[in-house]
Amino acid sequence: MKKNMSKKKVEELRKRLVRKPQLVWDVAKPAEKKKVFEFAERYKGFLDAAKTEREAVREIEGFAKKKGFKDITKGDRGNKFYKINKNKNIALAVLGKRPLVAGLNLIASHIDSPRLDLKQNPVYEEVDLAFLKTHYYGGIKKYQWLARPLAIHGTVLKKDGSSVNLEIGEADDDPVFTIADLLPHLARKVQTDKKVSDAFAGEKLNVLAGSLPLGDEETKERFKLAVLEYLFSTYGLIEEDLISAEIEIVPAGRARDVGWDRSLVGAYGQDDRVCTYAALEAAGETKPPQTTALALFMDKEEVGSDGSTGAKSRFLEDFVADLLETTGQEASAKALRSCLMASKALSADVNGALDPDYQEVHEKRNAARIGYGVCITKFTGSGGKYGSSDANAEYLAQIRKLFNENGVVWQTGELGKVDEGGGGTIAKFLAIYGMEVLDCGTPLLSMHSPFEIASKADIYMTYKGYRAFFGSK
Repeated sequence: MKKNMSKKKVEELRKRLVRKPQLVWDVAKPAEKKKVFEFAERYKGFLDAAKTEREAVREIEGFAKKKGFKDITKGDRGNKFYKINKNKNIALAVLGKRPLVAGLNLIASHIDSPRLDLKQNPVYEEVDLAFLKTHYYGGIKKYQWLARPLAIHGTVLKKDGSSVNLEIGEADDDPVFTIADLLPHLARKVQTDKKVSDAFAGEKLNVLAGSLPLGDEETKERFKLAVLEYLFSTYGLIEEDLISAEIEIVPAGRARDVGWDRSLVGAYGQDDRVCTYAALEAAGETKPPQTTALALFMDKEEVGSDGSTGAKSRFLEDFVADLLETTGQEASAKALRSCLMASKALSADVNGALDPDYQEVHEKRNAARIGYGVCITKFTGSGGKYGSSDANAEYLAQIRKLFNENGVVWQTGELGKVDEGGGGTIAKFLAIYGMEVLDCGTPLLSMHSPFEIASKADIYMTYKGYRAFFGSK
């Protein structure tokens, strides 16, 4: 090693050897910056229209039809297909030139988000007010849902088998709902002096639904009855119909630009609809590739991917079997296994960005940062990589090369310090098939809150990375 190397030589060596993270705004040309902001406008529209998984499926299906995708169950010919599972999952595929047994380029995201669900017997009254009982879904900080405008979205199956879709609290002239919080003057013993986990009980996340009575003072449960009468006169619903319903309580309001420079998007549900929308647009723009491109949109990730619409279900296998048959290939167990084992996947999920006010929970050298592009996460899990699929070096090298060659600004990240916590994605459920899989998505601030923050630059680079992946061999 030369000790007396000139400053110029040292600088040249440093540039050659040291990787310097790139801020998207520093490297993007004016034309691309314009695309960044245009893409964000379309994305915000998707967020507003798709606050639940059912709504997301409807939006994805509408987008797919406009792009020429056909329902594979209808038997139509073509090279672009989609399939829906129980109105909670949807998959899109663009058939490639290589046989399916040679594998797929698969991007899998999830369309569920942390929220409050109504219980099956939700309507009750207390101290002359009407309320709705809830059960929180996924990892939330319960206090973040108090004293804020909330909206009701959902589907109710009536006694006669017909369905009613609800969306209340989003239009300017709609009423909203809320969960009352305790005034600070009285909160010291029951909230302030307790740990946060103890101060806010799940059974107290009760949604305020009304205060007008029906009938006179002799009427039993007249505040509850007033709510039920409204539901019947407006939607034709009776109380028993609420048992066969999926009704979600979500933050009311539109996705918004954040900051004077409008460089950020603030909205509910960006985990994981930011990756969902990026994958959707990338699939819509994919021309017939060498390798079949498949975009998979899953449910139940926030509660462990269980259930008939989660990543542990057989929906992926079912859709791939349909693709095999559509292309004249035998959908045998062997062909299915060969296809999935030869596939390459991106588990399209967000990562937690370095929080400037809580840097102590991050390992800064390995934390994603807002504005530095799409984030590659080699492993998730917790502690000693527990519950993680942990992508191999060969596959990381392929994705790194692909992104570099296609002008994708990217970074690496992990979810907090080793002993601090952690989290999981659906990557490990894809890895079961033997396919290569890597977590890859947009970094967020305030993740799992009712108002998550993403950089428009990172959102666009996520889309750009997915588009390159779908077009790769």
